Amino acid sequence: MTSMVFIAPLQLSNIDILPDIQQHIVNRLQCDTRYIDLPLDVESVKSPERNQYYSTKLIAQALKLTNEYEGTVLLLVDVDIYIPIFTFLFGEAQLRGKHSIVSLCRLHEEFYTGKSDNKLLFRRAMKEIYHELGHNFGLLHCNNWECVMHSSSAIEEVDLKGDFYCKQCRAAAGIAD
Repeated sequence: MTSMVFIAPLQLSNIDILPDIQQHIVNRLQCDTRYIDLPLDVESVKSPERNQYYSTKLIAQALKLTNEYEGTVLLLVDVDIYIPIFTFLFGEAQLRGKHSIVSLCRLHEEFYTGKSDNKLLFRRAMKEIYHELGHNFGLLHCNNWECVMHSSSAIEEVDLKGDFYCKQCRAAAGIAD
């Protein structure tokens, strides 16, 4: 597990959510957090055909700018992200690496129903943030639906899974109960 999570917000429409995200990470992971400003060229990774952004290329840009950061780098975006083999992603992470990205785009309830629900957005965001950070900590997908490491390919699965690591995943990642 990491002792520091660097949060790099990029093109977020709802920056009011950031202090709550930061505090939740501090409380649940018992680590320090800090905001960082990364001059990433988000538009350079946009696929005009898909009208989406290639997340792996954003992570590659971040890699070049974050060598001096000791800890995990979490990119938070509000653009729709993808990798070529999937229609969309909620997030992507380097397994046992230091970089991850979470997109809030498809976590907004208005994406599905047109109705805004900031509490639901926050719950979904935290699940996906912990999921991607879990990959950074070396965790693979978990079969336990109560675990945040359960894989989610649709928003309904995000809503169904638990909001933190199961006991086995916490132990494997060295996260205190």
